[in-house]
Amino acid sequence: MKVLMTGATGLVGTALTAALVRDGHTVCRMVRRETVSRKAGGRAQAAGPRVIDVPWDPEASGGLTFADSQGEIGGADAVVNLAGASIAGMRWTQQGKMVLRSSRVRTTGSLVTALGRLKTAPKVMVSASAIGYYGSRGDEVLTEDSKPGDNFLAKVTVEWEAEAKKAEALGMRVVLTRFGIILAKHGGALPQMMKPFRYFAGGKIASGRQWMSWITLEDVIGVVRNALDDASMNGVLNVVAPQPVRNAEFTRELARAMHRPALFPAPAFALRLALGREMADSLLLASERVEPARLGQLNYGFLHRDLRSALAAVLA
Repeated sequence: MKVLMTGATGLVGTALTAALVRDGHTVCRMVRRETVSRKAGGRAQAAGPRVIDVPWDPEASGGLTFADSQGEIGGADAVVNLAGASIAGMRWTQQGKMVLRSSRVRTTGSLVTALGRLKTAPKVMVSASAIGYYGSRGDEVLTEDSKPGDNFLAKVTVEWEAEAKKAEALGMRVVLTRFGIILAKHGGALPQMMKPFRYFAGGKIASGRQWMSWITLEDVIGVVRNALDDASMNGVLNVVAPQPVRNAEFTRELARAMHRPALFPAPAFALRLALGREMADSLLLASERVEPARLGQLNYGFLHRDLRSALAAVLA
């Protein structure tokens, strides 16, 4: 199988590329034109003959996003769209919010436009999304059928998914993976959560009553691999473990796994002062009790269903 991938150098993309290559598939990593131009010949074998860098420019007008003189993307079987700037990687100024939106909405739209220019479109596109779609909803149990929230992240996610769905008009099966908090030792949110505990200064966030819907990186890769292979999977999937926890429980389990106390809560006012109210409320104080209803119906076999065993595996 030949797979086109955006966001291939991020946390999920790196792990997914390695998994696909191990199984004998070819990955065409779609990277910025200037990145490839720095490499000899304008085309690079990034990690052996099964990983190929293909230049593209998602900001180009008219959907002219591929500079693919070697025809590397022709005959692709699948697309995985993981593009998107880190939501915690910058302050949410007006400029920062424009970057967050464009890196998701505009990039996905450019990708679909470019796919429409191929002689034969790939059969399936798995496109990243996020449980930020739901906004902060207290104790409400949220499934794939729940309505979107009304904050900044929710509105961006609605637009993001709408652009990806346009690939259906090309005859492609589209799977929208709404990722929860991805637990991985060397990337994503977990290393940042671990920092205060390393210095014996960790604790719950504010009241600790907000729900956290998490999933291990290993299970994320499993779900995406299934979505690529299983023709019965389409539409929205909540990619979260079946046992969400409140922040206070998450904190206790993380402290236990790290052999540290959890004594110092982070007050809401301090977080809002440090990050800004909108960013703090959306990323740290939001309550999202998300259920993987469709994965349950599809009998997906989670490798890590409960938080204690998940943290033990991730931090081993």
